[in-house]
Amino acid sequence: MATSGAKLFWGCEAIAVLPDARANPNQLLMNDSTVGDFARLRLEMVEAHRQRFGAGDDLMIGLQLTHSGRFSRPREKSRLEPAIVYHHPILDSRFAPCADCDPIPDSAIGSIVKAFAATARLAAAAGFDFVDLKSCHGYLGHEFLSAYHRPGQYGGPLENRTRFLRELIAAVRSSAPRLSIGVRLSVYDSIPFTIDPESGRGVPVAAAQGCGYTWGFGVDPEHPVQPELAEARQVLKMLRAHGVRLVNVTAGSPYYSAHLQRPALFPPCDSYPPPEDPLAGAARLQWAARELKAEVPGMIVVSSGWSYFQDYLPHFAAALVEAGWSDCIGLGRMMLSYPDLPADVLRGAPLDRRRLCRTFSDCTNGPRNGMVSGCYPLDPFYRDRPEGAALRELKNEWARV
Repeated sequence: MATSGAKLFWGCEAIAVLPDARANPNQLLMNDSTVGDFARLRLEMVEAHRQRFGAGDDLMIGLQLTHSGRFSRPREKSRLEPAIVYHHPILDSRFAPCADCDPIPDSAIGSIVKAFAATARLAAAAGFDFVDLKSCHGYLGHEFLSAYHRPGQYGGPLENRTRFLRELIAAVRSSAPRLSIGVRLSVYDSIPFTIDPESGRGVPVAAAQGCGYTWGFGVDPEHPVQPELAEARQVLKMLRAHGVRLVNVTAGSPYYSAHLQRPALFPPCDSYPPPEDPLAGAARLQWAARELKAEVPGMIVVSSGWSYFQDYLPHFAAALVEAGWSDCIGLGRMMLSYPDLPADVLRGAPLDRRRLCRTFSDCTNGPRNGMVSGCYPLDPFYRDRPEGAALRELKNEWARV
């Protein structure tokens, strides 16, 4: 990826700030023993970029700092060990044993904040330019933003629900003043989706009887599949007031609203078929970036959801950046199948259509089953590995079910 032609590397890897905060047992940690490895990795990226493009001092390389919260699986991939912010009427039962857990008490939040700050200090020592304080996709930072029903100083009004994020910013600034700070933010969510047994398509779970859905950040309570950006606008203004200028606009969660944040024609095998044309989800993410960019024009907005545009990605991206919808184009899955795409576009070369991501989702199916992530359908390195054969067999079993 360092030889891709991209200049901004958002997060490079999601680094868990505590061992128990990992989303899977293989998620990386940064500590006194591993910080040197991260420093060497960063230098290797810079040198690889320099060798291909003649310079390496024009990169901005960051690390994403995360706590997986409700979706923590630090010891076994198949066993949740959740840390929840509040009890959720749908997710608690879907992701057992969340219903039997006590929410993190206010008194324990300070230690989590200190863990973020300690990891940020190590990231600065390793030479990284910024850290992302992950606030998306249903993980801990995102769940705090939807803690409408949590009592105490971290729940209820937006001032309280953003307290955790503000404390992270202050702690990182204190421990690593040289570092820039970015925030990857799920700016809207949805009521969780499930599979309709009759149609086989994804459908929203029925809302609680007698009231709207009030457990999602950026959701219209009375129409909980529709985004509502009012609070996201306020959060971005708060971030700007605290000196944060780098924001990646994303949405939803891969665990219960995957079509929002990762539009795909072929969803992961343990997910639901898309309830809409994936192009609608990809366009919605660009709309959200445009709306928020207009609200906070001084911020650097990185948009998401680009892979599904496939052959048209470079043309559409150039048009939207020129029109001021966003400042940067964020490439995720596409970088696994076609890491040279930025370089090819910038030098005016024709696209290699054989390498364009077609949203087969095996880059997700693999790690969800304990295998390395990669583009199994299009990259022979992964297709020919033993995991490639194992994954094909697993998909055949899922298809039979």
